[in-house]
Amino acid sequence: MMMEDASEVTPGFDEVEVKVETLAETPEQMATKPVTSQRPSLSPSTGHQENLGRRWYVIHTYSGYENKVKRALERRIESMDMRDKIFRVVVPTIEETEIKNGARHSVQRKVYPGYVLVEMTMTDESWYVVRNTQGVTSFVGSGNKPTPLGDDEMGLIMKQMEAEAPKIKTSFHVGEAVKIVDGPFSDFTGTIDSIDNAKSKVTVMVSIFGRETPLTLDFLQIEKIV
Repeated sequence: MMMEDASEVTPGFDEVEVKVETLAETPEQMATKPVTSQRPSLSPSTGHQENLGRRWYVIHTYSGYENKVKRALERRIESMDMRDKIFRVVVPTIEETEIKNGARHSVQRKVYPGYVLVEMTMTDESWYVVRNTQGVTSFVGSGNKPTPLGDDEMGLIMKQMEAEAPKIKTSFHVGEAVKIVDGPFSDFTGTIDSIDNAKSKVTVMVSIFGRETPLTLDFLQIEKIV
């Protein structure tokens, strides 16, 4: 029986604007091309289900709807009693520390915007539940068959997510004019000479007694000159 392609249906969620930046290969590059909504033939010669086991698969979603798709799919898993075939739904994120308005804020940034990972046993039934979740546009795979992620690929993603030290996200740039707002050189202005994200430090060239002097400062000790 042919099913309506969910990629042609508007998701029905409120528009969410998400600004993200991909750090590594996308799951689409890992597992080749996304498939269409046509039901995959797992055993084309016999018509029986092939037991592919418990594996991680990638689904493509509308950008900005990843968390809503995750929640919607988890509700379907519960209501359709699919917990024995669909085990986990993950939106890969990493923690970043963002410097904003002179303060540090912890934020979760999506590693692969537009993608959600699903740990499942692939059958026609489980495929149908996932593929027909509102906001899902396709599985990632080759031809008409979803392709599971390799163990090394999934291990890399999990390692990114479990990194202990959060990354520092700052909008400062080398060569930018800034004002010192804290410390003995407060109210001095200068130009950023270098940035050390690992230590949350910048080197600012400041004119002291007519000579350009480098000062090492914390991100919180400077602000942009507007």
